[in-house]
Amino acid sequence: MSANTKGHMELNERKTKILEAIIRNYLESGDPVGSRTLSKYLDIKLSPATIRNEMSDLEEMGYIIQPHTSSGRIPSDKGYRFYVDRMMADREKEVSDMHEMVVEKAGELSELLKQVARLLADNTNYAALISSPQIHRNKLKFLQLSKVDEGNILAVIVVEGNIIKNKMISVNGEMDDDTLLKLNLLLNTHLNGLSLEEINLGLITLIKERAGIHSDVIAEVIDAVADAVRADEDLEIYTSGANNIFKYPELADNQKASEIISTFEEKNQFGNLISESLEKERTGGDDKKGIQVYIGNESPIESMKDCSVVTATYELGDNMKGMMSIIGPKRMDYEKVTHALETLQEQLDTLYKK
Repeated sequence: MSANTKGHMELNERKTKILEAIIRNYLESGDPVGSRTLSKYLDIKLSPATIRNEMSDLEEMGYIIQPHTSSGRIPSDKGYRFYVDRMMADREKEVSDMHEMVVEKAGELSELLKQVARLLADNTNYAALISSPQIHRNKLKFLQLSKVDEGNILAVIVVEGNIIKNKMISVNGEMDDDTLLKLNLLLNTHLNGLSLEEINLGLITLIKERAGIHSDVIAEVIDAVADAVRADEDLEIYTSGANNIFKYPELADNQKASEIISTFEEKNQFGNLISESLEKERTGGDDKKGIQVYIGNESPIESMKDCSVVTATYELGDNMKGMMSIIGPKRMDYEKVTHALETLQEQLDTLYKK
């Protein structure tokens, strides 16, 4: 924190709201902000006269200044420092909380999915698998730039699903703290809550113009944001009950059984099945619960052409979706299988939200 932070104690809640409104409005428009504009922008009802008095106090305290050509005000460096310190303190706490939550949930989720696979296999006497949830995200929550050393800064990017991505960016010469904080403010003001499609060329050009000599840093940050929004998460697949296949004579043939067991051991062929099931669910599959039935040659997996494969999607919130599946003979008990999948869909949803 800057030495100016001590002076922040002078501000009461009303002055703080007015100062933040001036800064946000100025960042969006680039024009000095007057009392009439603020009276429309604030979320509290104040008369223009009251706002003018508060603005005079803020100017006397050094948080805003009045350009000589305008009756409006713009933030001073002290005003920027106050706003950025508050914003970054909130963001740092949120990032810290997210890191703890992600680490804790990752371990819990791995064990949970293994248990689900075992439960499906035990309850149906068929083979079962479940994939880790994939994050279908398309919006930036916020980002944070931090200095690493003289020639590098770190961009921490948080997107939907509370997925955190890091990107190291090289800079020409040392970037001082005030410049870095103003870039944080500029980027978050214009990009937070936007999808990749909404971050268009016009917006990028505007942000670069306001970044001045640091437009090259802005370009790298926006590229990193695009990569974070588009990136696919590592797919984990948990299987159980492959040996149940041997219980059914039509699948117990040495070659058939060997191919099926090999598929379960290698797991990579399940990627197409998972992608297809999730895509059908997203585009409005036949079943509102995301249940798909593949019989014989309908299966996207070659080694499963003598089997029936029943899949169901599950959702854990924040757009996290995965797939679970039961594989057995074509004469499987479809009613029992779909009931088992539907039950676990509901239980996963309830359990994970606790």
